[in-house]
Amino acid sequence: MESLIFAVNAIAPIVLTVALGYLLKKKSFMDEKFTKMANKLVFRVFLPCMLFLNIYKIETIGDIEFGFVIYAIGMGLVIFLLGVPAVILATKQPERRGVLWQSIYRSNYALIGIPLAQSLFGEAGAMTASLLSAFVVPTFNICAVISLSVFQHTGKKVDVRKMLLDIAKNPLIQSIFAGLAVLCVRALFVKVGISFRFSDITPVYTVFDYMSKMATPMALLCLGSQFEFSAVAELRREIIFGVVARTIAVPMIGIGVAYLFFHDFGGAAFASFIALFATPVAVSSVPMTQEMDGDVTLAGQLVVWTTLISALSIFVVSFLLKAAGVF
Repeated sequence: MESLIFAVNAIAPIVLTVALGYLLKKKSFMDEKFTKMANKLVFRVFLPCMLFLNIYKIETIGDIEFGFVIYAIGMGLVIFLLGVPAVILATKQPERRGVLWQSIYRSNYALIGIPLAQSLFGEAGAMTASLLSAFVVPTFNICAVISLSVFQHTGKKVDVRKMLLDIAKNPLIQSIFAGLAVLCVRALFVKVGISFRFSDITPVYTVFDYMSKMATPMALLCLGSQFEFSAVAELRREIIFGVVARTIAVPMIGIGVAYLFFHDFGGAAFASFIALFATPVAVSSVPMTQEMDGDVTLAGQLVVWTTLISALSIFVVSFLLKAAGVF
């Protein structure tokens, strides 16, 4: 019951903020032009600041158990590859395939996952999940660029050089590697006894913190203002596929294989796996889809519906692992 209560408490603020965005659109506070510009701000400013600080706040990378990291990244990439034939069968429209592909592997790890891991396994769960984020977030942002590039609806052959350039120019990826670079510099400072830290530049750090805190609420408000109930009927097939894949198939594969074949993983690792494989589609997938000319309506629908259904799926997975003695 505690897992269900936590899942509902984690999901409810997201749903309510999306609903507020929808209401603001109906009251003419957020029109299409404003939402597009706000999404650009989220993608190019707010989310990069949030990801940079998430990486920067990691205490140390020296105590990482690389076995569970390798499994998480490896299984994530397996799911990424399995998504290709799945989305080709699921829809005939290229601009929807990339969005569906992204929804299969890209979870809401930063927003829901890390707090969820803490709820399931305390501070050890939170620390393990935070350390894993340094590897997971850049990997799946790179995968997102690939998935949205491969199935662009232009009809042109995939330009590998352009795809690599898009990856290098992606603000989310740049911010993650900037955070990792600062983390390495901090580790070097610790070795040589220098006490100076980036956070000591208080005005600059505070601005980053302000921008970081705006990422999630603004992204959710924009998502709500773009949501259309009328689109559900047209996108019903894709929505059902995306929800089933994200909330049922992926948790069964990612967590099930870990439980059956890798008994050395502890509770903290499994809390991170739930955060990675069982949480809904990432909110950041919507502004990225807009930037890369994908089907934004479908991307928004998938975030909303997987968020609603995941409250139940997270509870079921957590309950089963607790019954099995993992937690």
